[in-house]
Amino acid sequence: FTFSDFINHPVALFFGKILNTQSINSRLRFANIPELFQELTLKTFRADIYREPESVAKINLVCNIVKRYLENFEEMEAAGMGLYLVSHTKGSGKTRMAAGIANELMARGKQVKFAVSSAILKEIKDTWHEGSDYTESRLIDQLCLTEVLIVDDFGAEKISDWVNEKFYQILNERYVRRKVTIFTSNEKLCESKYDERIISRLKENCYEVDFPEESVRELLAEQKKAEMLKSLRS
Repeated sequence: FTFSDFINHPVALFFGKILNTQSINSRLRFANIPELFQELTLKTFRADIYREPESVAKINLVCNIVKRYLENFEEMEAAGMGLYLVSHTKGSGKTRMAAGIANELMARGKQVKFAVSSAILKEIKDTWHEGSDYTESRLIDQLCLTEVLIVDDFGAEKISDWVNEKFYQILNERYVRRKVTIFTSNEKLCESKYDERIISRLKENCYEVDFPEESVRELLAEQKKAEMLKSLRS
């Protein structure tokens, strides 16, 4: 009975599947990707939903940039290069794309943390409460050290000296360690109200990618409702 016989034994394969499922579930819990986007990948990203000709051209360019980025991710990771997905228009697809990138990278075994910027600040404040499972330093270490950090809706929070200092602490540490950070935002880097120390690091370590100035959120919701009604009637 060889080692090869053991690892190919039906019982070993069965428990291997369980462990693999547990590992995937553990990565999903850590990543904290919204349930709505947990199955989304670049291949299933709806680029055909945009109506304006300018938006169609722009989203096709975005998809090509993201595809190239993922194809060359080892090189991007070594350099600590992330993405800054930006559009002034809410519902333009930035969060869907960021979640798709997160899912692609997790499928490759990467450790990914996905969080709305305001939620990061709330998590930090929650550590101050008695009985908290985390200390502030432990939470910040987790944010600093995760392989890929995705910060959704960056810049939407009210910016104070404390907010500037906390994000600088996290992003500077990631910058020094060459950790990949991916952002979505409604503000271009040149418009951001964040401290120049933060912005200069993002300009150096992120490719700024312009999304269409067109909201497709409502249209996607309408299509999902129509698909659900169709399935109920069949």
